Amino acid sequence: MAERSTAAVDVADTSGEEPLTAKAGKATDDGAKAEKVSGREQDAAGTDEERAEAIEAQPPELHSGHKLARRYRLEECVTRLDGFSSWRAVDEMLRRAVGVHILPADHPRARPVLSAARSSALLGDPRFVQVLDAVEENDLVYVVHEWLPDATELTTVLANGPLEPHDAYQLVSQVSQAMAAAHREGLSHLRITPGSVLRTESGQYRIRGLAVMAALRGITCESPQRADTEAIGALLYAALTQRWPYENDAHGLTGLPKGVGLIAPDQVRAGVHRGLSELAMRALINDGATASRQEQPCTTPEELAKAVAAMPRIRPPETAFSTPPPYQRTGYQQGSYRQPSGATQASRATTSIPTPPPPLQSRTGRALKWSVSALLIAALGLGSWQLADTLLKRESDQEDPGNSQPASGPKKHTGKALSVKGASEFSPLDKPFSEDEAHNVTDGNPSTAWVTGRFLGWPNFGNLPARADGSGIIIDLGSAKDISGIQVTMYRPGQTVEVRAAAPSAANPTTLGDFPQRLSKLGKTGDKLDAKLDQPAKSRYVLVHVTKLPSDGTSDGYRGGISEIKIFS
Repeated sequence: MAERSTAAVDVADTSGEEPLTAKAGKATDDGAKAEKVSGREQDAAGTDEERAEAIEAQPPELHSGHKLARRYRLEECVTRLDGFSSWRAVDEMLRRAVGVHILPADHPRARPVLSAARSSALLGDPRFVQVLDAVEENDLVYVVHEWLPDATELTTVLANGPLEPHDAYQLVSQVSQAMAAAHREGLSHLRITPGSVLRTESGQYRIRGLAVMAALRGITCESPQRADTEAIGALLYAALTQRWPYENDAHGLTGLPKGVGLIAPDQVRAGVHRGLSELAMRALINDGATASRQEQPCTTPEELAKAVAAMPRIRPPETAFSTPPPYQRTGYQQGSYRQPSGATQASRATTSIPTPPPPLQSRTGRALKWSVSALLIAALGLGSWQLADTLLKRESDQEDPGNSQPASGPKKHTGKALSVKGASEFSPLDKPFSEDEAHNVTDGNPSTAWVTGRFLGWPNFGNLPARADGSGIIIDLGSAKDISGIQVTMYRPGQTVEVRAAAPSAANPTTLGDFPQRLSKLGKTGDKLDAKLDQPAKSRYVLVHVTKLPSDGTSDGYRGGISEIKIFS
């Protein structure tokens, strides 16, 4: 059941909720007739004429065990609606679970779905459930996407109660940043609901159905950015109150009382974070429900993401420890074992302490004492030798100038953090993955990161010639400065990393040979890489060089990245 909740497309949701402006989309602009939804009209799956055409365009009879492209074996049908179906399947070539949407090739929405899926696949943002394949074959069009068995729908999460303020803050922050990145590439979602947002076990939020979900439903909109922004506001409202911000019940949530209009979350439920409550109202279309003295409404995901970043950070809740029960002494410890309680004191007064037996005086006794003494002396000698050997090895390791990070743990940097002029992606042989995210490594926010692309089969960037020199981040300090240490927070543990520096006189280094100074050894690191130099190195440019990527949780996928970089004088 957990797997089904993470793969089914939210196209069968006919719960009748009052739709947001976000019920509309721009994903059906390539010739197929689409429904246009605006204002507060009821969201449907298409016009009557289009619905009739979809019903007539029935796909061939599909069943569990059917194979597509001699590769994708269908396992379970999770959605069937208006002539198309969604399945949980197995990719037999890569031996992993996937999700598949299937439409007849003559379905009125087949072309828009195919176009939307291919556009979404080009984005490659890890915050979205990735489209793996989009194919038109014989009489079928099918879209293959990731399947996340360890993720949980936000609908299921909210069924257990509203989110803590820190969790709600992470939700709106991650979703708004992801949608801002999508809109910069010309993509919109138009169907963001609690069923289309997944939370992984690590606390990250993933969005599924980018562009594809709107194309499957035939939805269009004149202002897609405003529609997605309002939908994110509705998610935040539901996360704070466990109520849907409209009069109709939807997504397993109770709507607001009829006739009261849209009221702020902190008026619906006590204890709601004031800043998050105001943020939800700024994102929603509230018809003047917010006070005039408040900030202007957020009309795009970019504006909403900036408003979230401007808020004071909300700390996670402290871990609660229950007080252990008081220690209870047993009757045996109190001296009343197998004795009446009244006779305890009298027995203590009259019972004499038994005389201990005399020590061993015979020849056997003396031999036993000498044997025990000899064993103790041998054990002490062996222990002393092992301790001395360990100390000598540790001392030799510390004297090794190449050992920048001993096994005892990260070193504490005593110097001050140097100011950074800029950060850029190191990609000498091919175009950058995400140059626009390079600044995330110096923003002081560990929840933002520069992330590599996803590679299949090989951890060394897919074993591609264009990625032979790896990737990473180049830090520009503005001028040549003395560097005594560096601290790197990794996006994911298990990456193979080294730190290099350019020559003091270097200008705009771009290749690996431009960084001759090694500030740390090349090796696999965990969540953090700490390097402290015995002698300061002078340079303007520092390269955090990534050569191998860790697994992304699938059987053959690899992805890495960097969250934060600090350089100390």
